[in-house]
Amino acid sequence: MRNKMILKIVLSGAFIAIGWVLPFLTGQIPEFGNMLLPMHLPVFIAGFMLGPIYGCIVGLVTPITRSLIFGMPKLFPGAVGMMFELAAYGFICGLIFNVILKNFRKNKGQLLATTYISLVVAMLGGRIIWGLARMAFTLIPEQSFTYAAFISGAFVTAWPGILIQLVLIPAIIFALNKQMIIDFEVDARDEIEQENL
Repeated sequence: MRNKMILKIVLSGAFIAIGWVLPFLTGQIPEFGNMLLPMHLPVFIAGFMLGPIYGCIVGLVTPITRSLIFGMPKLFPGAVGMMFELAAYGFICGLIFNVILKNFRKNKGQLLATTYISLVVAMLGGRIIWGLARMAFTLIPEQSFTYAAFISGAFVTAWPGILIQLVLIPAIIFALNKQMIIDFEVDARDEIEQENL
């Protein structure tokens, strides 16, 4: 049990580091980053692989630390808003994915369906949390955020990144499961057996 916790901590650190590096693919240009959402990918994978708590921590830590180290995204409101959004992504996808896996034995079709359900619900939930956080920031002078800005930032501008996530993340989950780097079926059955002891 202790070894598993240490592994999760180490993997969390690795996902945070990946979240620092991936935005360099967009050249640190905010417009490209807002379209392709590179920092979101390791947070989602962390939620799926490590569960809701570690996924949430990776989501909280990644944008803030990246902002402090590299200056992008800008700390406020960018990184602070993203902190809430990414924490929600990691938590929601990890929670739904793990709850379903604990209650059902999975075949490939069920694993795919579970992955997509978790991913889509997390994407919607995270964007709502981001919108609420940005609305809360309007209480601060010189900060404004409208419904049109929410729709634009959450969906219109971000659609290329959303498509990338819908293709890449399930493919990565399947690859990890196929290579037995993580065995979702075995992990879920083991946890059920331990709960019944």
